[in-house]
Amino acid sequence: MRLVHLFVIGVLLAAAAYVYEIKFEATLQAERLAKLRSDIRRERDAIATLRAEWAKLSNPGRIQGLAQRHLALQPLEVIQFDTLDNLPARVPQANLPDVEDPIAAIIGRDPDLPTGSVTPAAGAAR
Repeated sequence: MRLVHLFVIGVLLAAAAYVYEIKFEATLQAERLAKLRSDIRRERDAIATLRAEWAKLSNPGRIQGLAQRHLALQPLEVIQFDTLDNLPARVPQANLPDVEDPIAAIIGRDPDLPTGSVTPAAGAAR
């Protein structure tokens, strides 16, 4: 009988250790889950903040104000548009000059000059 009692006590101790191990592992998993949920919440808040900032920065009124303040652009005029019939004929590929900017060479523009209506400031880097 004593041998059976010792065996049962040993099985009970092993079962208790196994239950404790499962409980400990479950506690670790619950802590890990809580940390992940906290990280997800923090990332969602960061995404919401970035979306709000993007909406503010991409506001057309703000961009228009910045363009008027920092760019010396002139409004388009009707005479700047032309029909497709008045476009020159396409230049064959064989006639293109061997330069860095073949389009500038075709239209006779100096490739070192900037484009648009803004004139470069003296000594400004391109």
